[in-house]
Amino acid sequence: MNYEIIKIRYYDEVYIKVECERSMAAELSEYFTFYVPGYKFMPAFRNKLWDGKIRLFNTQNHTLYGGLIDYVKKFAVEREYEYEIADNLELETEFSVKEASDFIATLNIPFEVRDYQLNSFIRCVRKNRALLVSPTASGKSLIIYLLTRYYNAKTLIIVPTISLVAQLSKDMQDYGYDSDKYIYQIMAGVDKSPNKQIVISTWQSIYKLDAKWFDQFDVVIGDEAHQFKAKSLTTLLSKMTRCKYRFGLTGTLDGTQTHKLVLEGLFGKQFSVTTTKELIDTGKLAAFKIKALILKHTEQNSKNAKNYKYQDEIDYLVTNYERNRFIRNLATSLKGNTLVLFQLVEKHGKVLYDMFNSTIKDKHVSFVHGGVDVDEREYIRQLTENQNNAIIVASYGTFSTGINIRNLHNIIFASPSKSKIRTLQSIGRGLRLGENKETATLYDIADDMSYKAKKNFTLMHFSERMRIYGEEKFEYKIYTIELKG
Repeated sequence: MNYEIIKIRYYDEVYIKVECERSMAAELSEYFTFYVPGYKFMPAFRNKLWDGKIRLFNTQNHTLYGGLIDYVKKFAVEREYEYEIADNLELETEFSVKEASDFIATLNIPFEVRDYQLNSFIRCVRKNRALLVSPTASGKSLIIYLLTRYYNAKTLIIVPTISLVAQLSKDMQDYGYDSDKYIYQIMAGVDKSPNKQIVISTWQSIYKLDAKWFDQFDVVIGDEAHQFKAKSLTTLLSKMTRCKYRFGLTGTLDGTQTHKLVLEGLFGKQFSVTTTKELIDTGKLAAFKIKALILKHTEQNSKNAKNYKYQDEIDYLVTNYERNRFIRNLATSLKGNTLVLFQLVEKHGKVLYDMFNSTIKDKHVSFVHGGVDVDEREYIRQLTENQNNAIIVASYGTFSTGINIRNLHNIIFASPSKSKIRTLQSIGRGLRLGENKETATLYDIADDMSYKAKKNFTLMHFSERMRIYGEEKFEYKIYTIELKG
C-alpha cells in the first residue's frame, strides 16, 4: 500500500505505528539509527557480529517507541512531508493546578510540596508519560509518591539497586504512607508474586520475567532510569504493552543522542524539573565547591608509563602506595563526614579500607561494595547521619547514585572517571542539606603522568570532568601537588 502522507497510529502502549511509503520508511530508519557509545570496544562489534548501531524504527512492521512522536513530526517537517496523527495519540488529560493542589492537600504530607515538584506532577498527569530530568535533592521520591497516590492503581517502581528499594519505601513512609501495608519489595531471592498495590523492584530481579507478569500493572515508574542497562530496560518496558502511564526519572542524561532517545521513547518526552545551580542558589542544596588536586608523578614514573595502555595505567594508580597514602592522609585531615569513592573493590577499595582502618583511630571507618547486603548499607547510612566524624570507603556502584545522606561534608574521587552521569550523581551525594551542614566539598583527584608531549589517559579524563563542571556552572580551583616515590 502506498501512502501520500505519514500516518502515525496507536499500536500498543509501547509502540506507535508509522504508515508510510517504502522510501519514507527507509529515511525514517536512517533518521532513527545511531552508533552506540563505546561500540568499538564491544565484543559483538569486534567479532563482526554487529555493526555497532541501534535502530529504533522497525522497518518490518513500521513500529517506533511511543515516546518519539515529536521526533517523527520533526522528521516530516524537515523533509516537507505531510503527517497525520490518529487515535487521540496526543490527547492530554485535563488536570488544573487547583485540582493538583487540592489532591495533594488530602495526603497530609508533613512538609510543603515545592513549586517545581507540583509542576512536574501536573505535567506527568496531563501527558500520561514523561521523562523527568531531576537533579539530586530535587525531591524525585516525592514526585513518585504523588503519582502513585494519584493513580491509586497497581504500580511498578523500578530502581537500579537494592539500597534504593528499601530507601524509597522508607521515604514514602516518611511522607505518611503505610509502606508495610501497601508496598511489596522485590530483590534477588524474593518471591515475585506481589499481593500489594505498589511493587518496588530492582530491574535485575524482574527483567527476565515473561510478559504476562507485567500485565498486572497500570503504572510503571523508572527511578534513576539512566542506571538501567539499555538492553535490559528495553526488554523490560517493551513487555508492558498494556501499561498506559509511564514515567522515568533521572538525575542526568549522558549527553548522547542514543541514550536520550531510548529513554524518551520508552517513557516520554524529556522535561527538566529544575537544575542543581537553581537549588543551590535558592538554598535548597548545600553550597558546593570543588578542589581539583592534580598529583604530579615523578619524571621516572611518568617515563615508565608513557607506553601504558589504559588498564595498565589504572593498575599502576590503584596500587601506587604514595597515591593511596595521600588519599588516606587527606581523608584523615578533613572535618565532618567523608565519602571516598573507588571503582575496583579488591585492587583498590579493600586496600584503602585496610589502610584507613589500621591507622585511623579517631574516626569510624566503613567499607561498602556490592557484596555488602542492603541492611548493612542502610545501617552505615543511618550511622553516618548521626555522626560528624565518619569515613565511608564505597564503590561508585553502591554509593554514587540515589543514596540519601544529608550529613555528608566531603567527597573524594579516589578513582578516575570521565562519565558525566557518574560524576554528577557522585557529586549529588554531598549536596543535601543537614542540620549541622551548610557546605560541601568535592576533592577531585587527578594524576599527571604526562611525559614530554604525551598526556596520560586519566589526565585527559580529568579534563573531561572539568568541562562537565563548567557546563554545570560549578566553581572549582585546581591545585598541583608533587607526589613522592
